[in-house]
Amino acid sequence: MNGQRIEKVREAISILGERILSCDLCPKNCRVNRFMTAGFCRQFSDPRVSAIVLHFGEEPPLVKKGGAGAVFFSGCTMSCIYCQNFAFSQKNNGREISVERLGEAFLSVEREGAVCLDLVTPTPNLYGFLRAYEYALVRGFSLPIVFNTSGYERPDTLKLLEGIVDVYLADIRYTDDKIGKKYSGVADYWSVTRKAIREMFSQVGSFKDEEMRGVIIRHLVLPENLAGTREMAEYVAFELSASVPISLMSQYRPVYRAREYPEISRRITQEEYNDALEIIDNYGLTGWMQHFDLEEPFRARPVGWDQ
Repeated sequence: MNGQRIEKVREAISILGERILSCDLCPKNCRVNRFMTAGFCRQFSDPRVSAIVLHFGEEPPLVKKGGAGAVFFSGCTMSCIYCQNFAFSQKNNGREISVERLGEAFLSVEREGAVCLDLVTPTPNLYGFLRAYEYALVRGFSLPIVFNTSGYERPDTLKLLEGIVDVYLADIRYTDDKIGKKYSGVADYWSVTRKAIREMFSQVGSFKDEEMRGVIIRHLVLPENLAGTREMAEYVAFELSASVPISLMSQYRPVYRAREYPEISRRITQEEYNDALEIIDNYGLTGWMQHFDLEEPFRARPVGWDQ
């Protein structure tokens, strides 16, 4: 099985190495030579990483007792004005790391007891990740791969990951392209994302805990119902499957540039979150909710990848 995955990874590396000569890996379609010039995502061809930690704040089946081995890559294909990770997603904080050292970090994550390798916004660094992953695989790495994404992906890029990615942890941020343009700087968010998530679902189906495989949808409840919760639930129930779990998040904070926009310059209310929960229930969807009143601490332990 590992041998088959190595071959798939090597095939993807070869194709991506050609594609980033005129980069079209994400919907931004920069067409720059990433060996020479950074794309919209601010990344070149080598991986750039902000942090690697054992993360205990992800969805329960991705954490269990050992935690998720979360790799926070620098850069992003979107420009969300309320991004909680703006320091490395928008401002590109982090450091470039060799493929070999990143591969060794993956092996360290597994030795530390992580239950999966959780790739946070990996597409800008996909070429570098896959080279590091190949390095780790040939040395016995065996953790399942979680592709933690905004959902704003090209289906043809995702197709290269079939047989490589085990879990797609995908956001549905909005269900209206105009809203995506206003708050995340992408004019076609929903048009692109609904196709991308169908591709993810076609590869791995609904998430199954016992297999550590499948699609999980994350949905961040925004003030004034700007995230389009009802439309999201309808899409999942009728275009995917009611068995796809929903992680309904209440953690919105008006950080970064959000206070420039009065309608999102506040946290959501209990009523707004309860309304979203009711919509999920009405469509027969299940998954995970967040406690609204309790502050869940961010629990993470550094792995020491940059030593």
